[in-house]
Amino acid sequence: MEVNFKEIATATMVLFAVIDIVGNIPIIISLREKAGHIHSEKAAIVAAAVMIIFLFLGEEILHLIGINVNEFAVAGAFILFFIAIEMILGVTLFKDDGSSPDMAAIFPLAFPMLAGPGSLTTMLSLKAEYNTENIIIAIIVNIIVIYIVLKTSARLQKFLGKNGIAVIRKVFGVILLAIAVKLFTSNIQELFN
Repeated sequence: MEVNFKEIATATMVLFAVIDIVGNIPIIISLREKAGHIHSEKAAIVAAAVMIIFLFLGEEILHLIGINVNEFAVAGAFILFFIAIEMILGVTLFKDDGSSPDMAAIFPLAFPMLAGPGSLTTMLSLKAEYNTENIIIAIIVNIIVIYIVLKTSARLQKFLGKNGIAVIRKVFGVILLAIAVKLFTSNIQELFN
């Protein structure tokens, strides 16, 4: 086991930027309003499990079902695109089928928002450069931050108020839309090369 603090710090910062838990606060609040409650522990554990499993088996799983990383990222870009459209326009595209808090914690929160195509493809890139144990530590650090944000989302909602959340939701909706477009364009180019 070769623990390298520089690798851990770099991988942690890269994953933090890609996961963008701070930018996801409006989505988390919106999901909590729809589902009534979000199981923070479950969302964090599922996101961690998906990331760690994908770190070890991601490429093999994708190859097994005949999908490459770029196709996976393009599919994820579509999901992020529609979530962003919901945030910006204030419409509901995803049918609310009376999702329980358990289901909301898994989809769409744990996957594809937290452990989504962006973070999963980033992990495959990090794996090519860094030791696996350092990436696992970086994942754990990010999961702790995610858990804290999920646990405090109700207090954040009270602090920001209804108008503050509406403004942040629109702003981060545009940012999420830009991320979706970037994820789509960069990966669609790779598919045609």
